[in-house]
Amino acid sequence: MQWVQDPSQCNVDNLNNVRRGANKHFKDIKKDYLKDKILELETNGKIKNIKELYRGINDFRKGYQPRINIVKHEMGDKVTDFHSILARWRNHFSQLLNDHGVNDVRQTEIPTAELLVHPPSAFELEFAIEKLRSHKSPGIDQIPTELIKAGGLGDKIEKNEMGGSCCMYGRGEGHVQGFGGET
Repeated sequence: MQWVQDPSQCNVDNLNNVRRGANKHFKDIKKDYLKDKILELETNGKIKNIKELYRGINDFRKGYQPRINIVKHEMGDKVTDFHSILARWRNHFSQLLNDHGVNDVRQTEIPTAELLVHPPSAFELEFAIEKLRSHKSPGIDQIPTELIKAGGLGDKIEKNEMGGSCCMYGRGEGHVQGFGGET
């Protein structure tokens, strides 16, 4: 403390030498620690201990992350005791999850999702069918693309307003063929 109180050049030089020595000491300790960690990772890699290898790599990548062990109590006081922290969290979540303050659960109006997307036009359906790739596995409807394309490229495709299903009218055939195979 005498070095700090008396700011002569000699005392300043002595203080700087002590600081440099302390910094070098801690750098050497850190260097030895990192060498040991790298050696440990290398041995984990050589003996095929993959779980510990990746855990060590992630520790290097994340760096030191201090754990905070201070929580505010209900009154605003800070709590550092382990059991008090657990009790505070227990109270917090019991109040949060077991809230019985809402008695009227009824809603006067139930919101519904409105259809914001317009149904596709005949041109869009024709274009989508043309873009289908052949010889691929069918989707969840189990209709192969070859069957959909079998109606021809110039066929008229309309959307049934009642059921929402698509039907193909063949050129010159005179009958309606649905995707499900019904006529």
